[in-house]
Amino acid sequence: MLTAVLISCAVGTMYAQHGKSLSGTVLAVNADGEKEAVPYATVYLAVSGVYADCDEDGKFTLRIHGGADSLLVTAALGYHRDTLVLRAGMSDVQIILRADNQLEEAVITSRGGSNYLSRLSNVRTEVISSAGLNKMACCNLAESFENSASVSVGYSDAVTGARQIRLLGLSGIYTAMLDENRPVMRGLAAPFGLSYIPGQWLESIQIAKGPSSVINGVEAISGQINVEHRKPTDEKPLFVNVFVNSMLMTELNAASSLQIGDRWSTVLMAHASHSFMSHDMNGDGFRDEPAMTQLNLANRWLYYDDSGVQVRFGVKALYDSRLGGQMNFRRDQVDSLGTMSVPWGTYITNQGANGYLKVGIPLNDDNSHNIALVADYTYHQLDSYFGLKSFMGRQNSGFLNLMYQGTPGDSHRFTFGIRDFFDDYDQILHDGYVDPLSSSAQIVTAGYDLSRRENSLGVYGEYTYTLGDRFSVVADLSLDWNNLYGLFLSPRANLKWSPADWVVIRASGGRGTRSPNVVVDNLGMMSTGRHLDIAPDLGMESAWTYGGNVTFYIPIGFEDNSYLSLDYFRSDFTSQIIVDQEYDRSAVSIYNLDGPSYTNTWQADFSVEPFERFTVLATFRYTDSKVWLKDKGVVERPLVSRYKGVLNLQYATRMNIWTFDFTAQLNGPSRLPDFAVAQGESAMTPVYPVLFAQITRKFKGVDVYIGAENLTGYRQLHPVMEAADPWSPEFNASVIWGPITGITVYAGARFTLWK
Repeated sequence: MLTAVLISCAVGTMYAQHGKSLSGTVLAVNADGEKEAVPYATVYLAVSGVYADCDEDGKFTLRIHGGADSLLVTAALGYHRDTLVLRAGMSDVQIILRADNQLEEAVITSRGGSNYLSRLSNVRTEVISSAGLNKMACCNLAESFENSASVSVGYSDAVTGARQIRLLGLSGIYTAMLDENRPVMRGLAAPFGLSYIPGQWLESIQIAKGPSSVINGVEAISGQINVEHRKPTDEKPLFVNVFVNSMLMTELNAASSLQIGDRWSTVLMAHASHSFMSHDMNGDGFRDEPAMTQLNLANRWLYYDDSGVQVRFGVKALYDSRLGGQMNFRRDQVDSLGTMSVPWGTYITNQGANGYLKVGIPLNDDNSHNIALVADYTYHQLDSYFGLKSFMGRQNSGFLNLMYQGTPGDSHRFTFGIRDFFDDYDQILHDGYVDPLSSSAQIVTAGYDLSRRENSLGVYGEYTYTLGDRFSVVADLSLDWNNLYGLFLSPRANLKWSPADWVVIRASGGRGTRSPNVVVDNLGMMSTGRHLDIAPDLGMESAWTYGGNVTFYIPIGFEDNSYLSLDYFRSDFTSQIIVDQEYDRSAVSIYNLDGPSYTNTWQADFSVEPFERFTVLATFRYTDSKVWLKDKGVVERPLVSRYKGVLNLQYATRMNIWTFDFTAQLNGPSRLPDFAVAQGESAMTPVYPVLFAQITRKFKGVDVYIGAENLTGYRQLHPVMEAADPWSPEFNASVIWGPITGITVYAGARFTLWK
């Protein structure tokens, strides 16, 4: 993501900063067919929230920075809101709004795509807009990447319903998750964090590959995923979404954005979901999905002063419970878990609260120098039971970031700052398993106290040099001291060069480091009959990631906006925690890497609009991922698909009254761990397709949609190994490579009340 955007979003300095000037006029067509000014309309940048009010002649001026701020929204009383894509080089625009009672289509310079590559960003960044989030059910963040080959989403195991992502062929723990460029989903929230952000709360998602800015920390190894929520300044006093699928998962989302006077605005968001029925489609006696209940509430505020000072703050609360395992395991048997007197089951509860504050203060009239503060506090409690095993965790975490940004000229920008991550973990792991040498099914127990207090204090600097729209380079350096792991240095660099209007070339490289959380990083290992063998001297994980991207903009299609993008990235680990189930078949062996571990990823993306309102997006990714394992040497990393192809087709009728979406995925083979390969069978998983379809009908203020997932009904036949004997060492529910459920049909409605 373009560094300037990371800065402005992260620190809450959403005021108009020193940068490019964008001027424009907002017009409408009157009854005589003539254009006339729309006075006092509001225009704002969809991501950062920077806004301006038009004068009596419909004219406005904005200062813009960065690729993420490429969508300009225009709203005026009595007119339909419209969105304009800001392309490279734009300095003056004309926006024509359509009156509420006007039947013809609005005419704008360009419309925002649902999935597209940011042209202005220094880092290879894929953007999923609100339109892209509406292409599918998108019940939560984990289900929002079906149209992307960059991110693969799968289950971490067959019993908890936890989703995990892969970016650049690496587990999601190596991807920094950001909420409006604020670090989130760290620690105990990581296993289920993707399901705690409802898709209908989101305005957009930005997926940045490789290393980027160090301003928000150095934990990104494979990349960053940043989510933008609905804004307090949104023109929607009320939004409601209801959803139900054929498995009787029911969901309700609501959001309300309100302006309180000239300076204050707020957005309140609520979510409730519950599954009313359990299913066992493959007949192995285990629930395909746990019985889940989730409640989510968030409130965000914005204060804007005429001096340019902005204050953003918010709170969020969460409750989540999951009951899984054998079909005859019930809630009233939870107290008997840890024994073999009840069916094998899992019961997990997550409770959490978060609060944050962002303050941005300009130091001069043109905002070319400013300071900003970000403060964040998170509490999370995870209580989990897995048959004979259990894990109890409490987390109190704080994040503080103070920075100074200066822009002495159009070509130079620098940022200096100091930040601190504080994590207080209270973690108790109870490992229970049946002794494989005992003839009387004797239970062996062991306890681990994994509690720790960790503090990571860092100072960093970032310099950006820009030469018009053609060339830019960003250099980052962060020096961090960790009380457990010592001192470490993280250099990074990103370069973008556009030798012509039709091509953009990017290159990036840098180091990322992260502290491991052994259990929550690998929660699927709890769903086994093996004992946990955790080495006592586990270290910090560190890797170098580097690569590049070239994007060609091709003048074909309806709006001459087609592109072909090619990229390659490699990650090399210098230290890593290995979770190995192949070294000792009676144990899950957890130890430090003692050899090479790397991933190479190639990807191609092609987008075209052959004719008006019909878009085609095709992507293909190939992954070569290797890791060193004890007694095996360097082998292909298990359960990482070698390739993935995605084809998305969308057609909309005039005025978007009807929208038809179709997505086809082709998932390549992955290596099965040797204990999961039956004699005479292939050591590779099969190649399989997954198909999605959705139809949306728009009415006045209401969108009604119906769709289906996994139309072919393809699923992994035996996701739970030794399901008939869950107390044996061979019981294993963590070898997941494909869908667990068959065809799922869903329907829903979105109601929007405009201001």
